[in-house]
Amino acid sequence: MRSFFYSFFVPALFVWLWSTGFIGAKYGLPYAEPFTLLLIRMLLTLGLLAGLAWMLKTRWPGWRAAGHLAVTGLLVHGCYLGGVYYAIQGGMPSGIVSLVVGLQPLVTAGVAVLVLKESVSWRQWLGLSLGLLGVTLVLLEKFGSGGNPGAGFPLWTLVWALLALAGISVGTVYQKRHGTGADLVAGTIIQYGAAAVFFAVAAFMLETREVVWSVQLQLSMAWLVLGVSIGAILLLMWLIRRGAASQVASLFYLVPPVTALEAFWLFDERLGVLAITGGIVSITGVALVVSQRRPA
Repeated sequence: MRSFFYSFFVPALFVWLWSTGFIGAKYGLPYAEPFTLLLIRMLLTLGLLAGLAWMLKTRWPGWRAAGHLAVTGLLVHGCYLGGVYYAIQGGMPSGIVSLVVGLQPLVTAGVAVLVLKESVSWRQWLGLSLGLLGVTLVLLEKFGSGGNPGAGFPLWTLVWALLALAGISVGTVYQKRHGTGADLVAGTIIQYGAAAVFFAVAAFMLETREVVWSVQLQLSMAWLVLGVSIGAILLLMWLIRRGAASQVASLFYLVPPVTALEAFWLFDERLGVLAITGGIVSITGVALVVSQRRPA
């Protein structure tokens, strides 16, 4: 039972929570600019986490460890979230954004080999390749019909999506190497604090900071704070502690298929044979990577 909890339930919960971040962004962005929305999200999350840290009597890391955590926060939260939100706000469909950041497991595995000297077997590389193929099939059907899938959004949004890809890939490996010894709550507070400073500077430099507090924005913000910023991120940091960086990264391959299912339920977007096939291929690829035996 315990093995089932660690190997299936926790990763599945993380994938679902992470996938809802795209849905929450789509609901919230019409009412606030990206960095402004993210700044409010970080500040609300920090308030809740500060209360949790006080209740748990959290132990805080030293200055050097805090510096590493701040760098992780700028990469995993600042670059990744800022890039995703600006790409979506600029007109790139969220599915295409998820396809770009879906390359993360390949990038992370490559960085892990170079930086962490992790051993990635041919079976894991095969799984990563199948995962990429599966994500591509899902999004080809979703956006490839009826013409050019890239039509309708400016090319500069791709730059933001690539920034998000670089941030989450390098940040995952950096967290594995430098940030695994800190308390989860304390580490997350430091990471969010660094990201909040980044979002504040960016919002004051690039945006008007106008917010329309509609009911839709309030509900979206509540979920982004509780479900994603607290729930999903704490699970991500815990999973990184338990597994190799390339194995944790493989979970992100499941996010686009899960997001497609959510879009079907929420927006009545139909899934055809190609998308279903892609989801199966993607899940098979993840299974090949995460089932790889660790050396004794």
